Amino acid sequence: MTTSSTAAGTGLPEQTRPAAHSGGTEVHPAPAAPPELVERPGPCLPGWTATAVVLAATVGVCWLLWRAGVLPADVAGRPLLPPPPGGGSASGLWSGVLLLAAVAAFAAGGLTRGRNGSVWVLTRHGSYRGTVRRTGLLWISPLLTRRRLDVSLRHWRSRPIDAVDANGTPLQLSVLLVWRVRDTAKAAFAVDDHNLFLREQVEAAVALAVSRHPADGFRGAAPTLRDSERLGDHLTKLIAADQRPVGIEVFSATPVRLDYAPEVAAAMRRAQIAALDAKHRRAVLDDVLATVAETVRGITERGLVQLDDYERKALVRDLTVALCTTVPKK
Repeated sequence: MTTSSTAAGTGLPEQTRPAAHSGGTEVHPAPAAPPELVERPGPCLPGWTATAVVLAATVGVCWLLWRAGVLPADVAGRPLLPPPPGGGSASGLWSGVLLLAAVAAFAAGGLTRGRNGSVWVLTRHGSYRGTVRRTGLLWISPLLTRRRLDVSLRHWRSRPIDAVDANGTPLQLSVLLVWRVRDTAKAAFAVDDHNLFLREQVEAAVALAVSRHPADGFRGAAPTLRDSERLGDHLTKLIAADQRPVGIEVFSATPVRLDYAPEVAAAMRRAQIAALDAKHRRAVLDDVLATVAETVRGITERGLVQLDDYERKALVRDLTVALCTTVPKK
């Protein structure tokens, strides 16, 4: 399967999706994603910088409180701190305390943790500001709104999806989907809920792919839905093309179970049994006719008896009836 790295790397809008051929039919074009929705790195700093700022601001607050004489000079009669020097206005000291406390709060409020398999999507007033994919202790401005998004490799097994095959027979198909979020900007803002959008598109792709061929070929050797590899490849192309505009990369869509709908399951089972019985009868008849032809040919070539057309037909008829009556039934 071909993945779309051009859109995520260059920001060019995708107008159409590649044609997925199944029976010579091209799929419809995919909707174009907004060109401004392209993932880009978001602003962040290493967490140790914010930690250092918090520690420095805390030390500064403690020093100002000592200058203001708020901190106790001794504990249990023992001197703890030297007496504060005189001078300095109380209003100035308290203003410095409030300023340093605000700096410490701002620095501590931006501390967060980046985890493997997830990213932070940043916005400000509803506008996309970037994506942070770094791991470990980070600092992100508290003025930005953070939203965690899962970008790890994920799998989802669908419930039995109702569909109709090329003969109009109702079916139920379960699909195992392997996917991940590739472009976080598109996944977060191009659609309301990318998980719900993915599941709805899987159902639509199943309905389209199943309608191309019959579930079983009771007559002839035409392609059927029992060819899991062919059906899975078609489903993968359909779903991947639909998900590319919303930043989702689909690796595989594998049909794991294909059944007839409950209302027709018994009738189709009888049809399958009848088709297998007819196939067995044809195989037995072919074997009998081959044996009869070989027997008549051997008699004629060895010159054991001279047969005219009437006698040859009679011999063929008798041998056929004799062999058919002695064939064991299965």
